[in-house]
Order: sequence, then structure tokens, then C-alpha cells
Amino acid sequence: MTADDLVSLRRDLHRKPEPAWREFYTTARIVDELESRLGDNLDALHVGPEAIAGDHRMAVPEDAQLTHWYERARDAGVDPDVLERLEGGYTGAVAVLERGEGPTVGLRVDIDALPRRESDDPTHTPAAAGFRSDHEGAMHACGHDAHATIGVGVAERIAASDDFSGTLKVFFQPAEEVVGGGKSMAESEHVRDLDALLAVHIGLDHPTGEIVAGIDGFLAVSHLEAEFTGESAHAGGHPEQGRNAVQAMATAVQNLYGIPRHNDGKTRVNAGVVEGGSAANVIPDEARIVAEVRGETTDLMEYMKGRTRQVLRSAARMHDCEVDIETGAEAPSATSDEALVSIVADIASNTGGVERVLERDELGGSEDATFLMRAVQENGGHACYVGVGTDHPGGHHTATFDVDEDSIGHGIDVLAGSIEEISRQRS
Repeated sequence: MTADDLVSLRRDLHRKPEPAWREFYTTARIVDELESRLGDNLDALHVGPEAIAGDHRMAVPEDAQLTHWYERARDAGVDPDVLERLEGGYTGAVAVLERGEGPTVGLRVDIDALPRRESDDPTHTPAAAGFRSDHEGAMHACGHDAHATIGVGVAERIAASDDFSGTLKVFFQPAEEVVGGGKSMAESEHVRDLDALLAVHIGLDHPTGEIVAGIDGFLAVSHLEAEFTGESAHAGGHPEQGRNAVQAMATAVQNLYGIPRHNDGKTRVNAGVVEGGSAANVIPDEARIVAEVRGETTDLMEYMKGRTRQVLRSAARMHDCEVDIETGAEAPSATSDEALVSIVADIASNTGGVERVLERDELGGSEDATFLMRAVQENGGHACYVGVGTDHPGGHHTATFDVDEDSIGHGIDVLAGSIEEISRQRS
């Protein structure tokens, strides 16, 4: 792909952002790009339910949401045969290139967008250049449009390479933003034979021209939803007859932030959604918290999850309410293997446009690529998460986030070169 081709693909994906499990247009567009660019060089292309273990999907939206975005993709004119294969929110794809004897190497890129409005300020490049989101209320605010483009570019580069022997699998993973898609790919048959896996993220507060060969510091994460139930009553006439669910919720929120931190490492808790009640003069009988906990290790995350459940139940008992707690999407911690970090660092040091290479840095957040990384490592392979610097004028997940499109080429060069080097070392 030429630089103009890369920019064109990235901007098209940016213009049509789709949230988790609703990546219908995105998946169909990737499929079309792979088939048209690789042709007979593409040995297999697993789409939708063929690409994932559907029983392991997490945080899948309601049917009405899936239908809305499915119809939107259909109206955009995507291939109806591909779209039909994605029905029900079974999005994503795995592209396979077989090039004789050698290791089986995987590259994981994520493809979903965020449910937030994109800036229309004329200083925001997508707005000024005409590729701002067409889907009001959805935005590629984390660079996954660039990730998908990098995945297509690496597949094309390896297809044309004389320096790769083995099998390459490119995983176009849905639903990262809700930590809902990684497990479904990790549990699929496509991961089981991987000798090495690279995952990639653009930006992360590293500038254009900087590469992080191995990112660590993934916080294990778990999402929880608590539904408090009490009994309604007239707040003025008979307040004693009510059991106030919002009071229970408020007590829980206050006490969640009082959970003791742990000597073994970082821990986090956040009540991200709190809601309940219907009117000022009604004792509320229903309230809800959507929270998340994180830990530097999976054990620390489990510690936080256990204490969070204890706080939620205690708050309900204190106010004579009931609480139903459900665990949502989760992702473990992971570490990049030195064997791959050193390869990526060496390749990056000799790649045009790369001005600085960091061997390692910490993410400080969570990522469900960890499911794939740990699956490969538990099967005896190696895994590594690579950071590709990009100048982004707004922070990740903000309305003004954008990428320096030159960094897409840097990512393709470093990753394709690293995949070739893995092949040379392990053939």
C-alpha cells in the first residue's frame, strides 16, 4: 500500500466509527481491503463467528443496538454477503498467510470505536479535512482506525516478502474498549498454534518517531454492576415506610473509595455510573452502580473485586435493601517477553523515521490483548505489546484525539520487520 492508500483507508474507517460488537462496516471494509490487495496470497480469511469463540463474547449490547448499527452498515453499501455473516454482533476477522515451514506468528489489532461525540472545531484535523465521524455520538478516539490500517498494511507487506517463512495470522479484534472481545479471540482455535504474538497500540503519550518495544504494566480489570432494590414511599407523608435504594447506593459509593490499597502493588476502583430515583418526593426503590476495579496483577484485581462486593452488600444491609451484583467484562494482566522485546527494539533502531526506541514502558491502564498474550505464553510461545508513537493533539478518549498519519507507516515497517526477524530466528 502507498502512503496515500494508508491515509485513505484510515480516514474512511475514521469516518465510520462503530462501538464494540457493532463493527459491521469496519469488518466488511477490512475484508474487502484484504481480498482486493492480497488476492491469491491470502490463504484463509475467517470472518465473524469463524474468527472468534462466540460463547466467550463479553459486554455484548442489546439486540436493538446491534440491529441499528447493522442496518446503518447495510445502508452504507457494504458487501451484503459479508454483512450477513456478521449478523448478531459477531464481528472481527482473522487473515491467514501460509509461507512454508517456519513459526506461526500472530499480530493483533483492535478495530472498535468509542461512544463519544467527535469535536467539530475547525482546528480539529478530521473536521477541517472532511473525515470527521459521520456517526454522531461515536468516534475513533483511541486510534483503532490506525490499528486496523496497520494490520492490513502488515498483511500486504508480509504477503510480498521474500524474508518470511512460516504462517502469519492477523487478528482484527472487536470490542476492546469494553474489554469484551479479547477473550473470544483467545479462546478461538486460531490462537492455539501461535509461536509468537505481537500486539500494537498507537500513541499512549509517545510522540511520532518513538517506538516502545515492549509495553508492560497492564492492570487487570473487572467491571461490576450492582442493582439496589428497596421500597418506595411518599417522602413527605410516610418516609418511614420506604427503604431508600439511593441511600444504599450513596453509602456504597462513599465506601468503595475507602477500600484499603494493597502492599503488593497498584489497585484502582471507580464508580463510573450512579443513578436512581424518579422524583424529589418519592423514596426511591431502585438504584444502580456500574463500577470497575483494577489491579497490577490479576490477584490484586481479585482482591479489589472481593472487597467491592463486600462493600456493596454491606451498604444494602445498612439501609434494609437488597442488592444484585453481576460481574461484567474482565481482562487479566500480562508481561511482554524479553525474547520479542529485543527483536522489536533491534528492528525499530534500524527503521527509517524512528528517532528513539524505548525498550519498555508501562501502560498504566488495561487492555484485553492480555487474554491473547497469556494464551500464547501458556502454550509455550512468546508475546509482546508494541507501542508506536504518534503526535496526538488531544488525549486518548477525548473529542479532539487524532493521529499523525506518518506513524502508521512506522508501525507497519517495525511490525513487518519484526515478524520477518522472528521467522529468521525460529525457522
